[in-house]
Amino acid sequence: MSNLEHSPAEIDCCKVASHAEVEILTPREVPLGGPRAMTVFRTLPQKQRSLIGAWCFLDHYGPDDVKATGGMNVPRHPHTGLQTVSWLFTGGINHLDSAGFKATVRPGEVNLMTAGHGISHSEILTDDTTILHGAQLWTALPDHARNMEHTFENYRPEPLHGDDWSISVFLGSYEIAGQRSTSPVITHTELGGAELRLAPNTEIEVLVPEHHEHGVLVDSGALNVNGQQLAPRELGFVRAGCKTLRLASGDDPVLALLIGGEPLNEDILMWWNFVGRTHEEVLAFRAQWQAEIAAEPGDASADRFGPFPPNTPAALPAPTLPTVRLRPRVNPS
Repeated sequence: MSNLEHSPAEIDCCKVASHAEVEILTPREVPLGGPRAMTVFRTLPQKQRSLIGAWCFLDHYGPDDVKATGGMNVPRHPHTGLQTVSWLFTGGINHLDSAGFKATVRPGEVNLMTAGHGISHSEILTDDTTILHGAQLWTALPDHARNMEHTFENYRPEPLHGDDWSISVFLGSYEIAGQRSTSPVITHTELGGAELRLAPNTEIEVLVPEHHEHGVLVDSGALNVNGQQLAPRELGFVRAGCKTLRLASGDDPVLALLIGGEPLNEDILMWWNFVGRTHEEVLAFRAQWQAEIAAEPGDASADRFGPFPPNTPAALPAPTLPTVRLRPRVNPS
């Protein structure tokens, strides 16, 4: 997914410790563009917190009637220095990228695209989608991997089940009630990701890596996480040092996403769809993209973000740069 904000802020994504056991992150609404824009609810990044492990971006959307909003039809756009992670509850999205990977994102399957040194891709609704509902996430690649070649993986996890719960682990490894599920999907820092479903008035304990940070995004229902109540669309952050997440649903069923990972401990700069390290690097990414799509004059010979199949819709140009130098935005401690 592209960040379609007209004036995206630059964000210095350094780790900042939280002193609260569960910190509630509330989303902000971001329209995806156009007069019938589909609204997404963004809980990462924000001023309060930029990273959970290496997770640096989380958009939650739907259930969305695509006839009313137009849904998600994002033309070709660039990425650097990150991995995109797509997870759907309902609907379908066709993925096409400049490395030649084609896939259809379906519910219950994770699609992970590694941008590495540079890639471009498009995301277009499937013809049979009437309701779109899911999440789009990014993870920041660590310095040793951020200039790697691009890759793509698709994986459908086999859910674990209890009497009143299920978990589908699409990244990393989690354990509930003596059952453990581990994903084979390759990441470049330790990461975890899973879909959780709880029946009404259900309590479970999820064993998690103690050295990871964790986030629980509530899609529907009310969920108590380690004694803290979370409402739909809220993201609960749990700092490293926790071995067990205690989750309890109320009178309604709960659908939630669990993410986590080892703290990145690297300063990164995010602007628009780029993850870099410096102001100059991000400006160079933008200039290269604009030159490649002939949106602005420049040298397109490096072809960082191409090629792309002919006769595809026009690419998405980059937003205008701020009038001041891109600089770190420090989280409050």
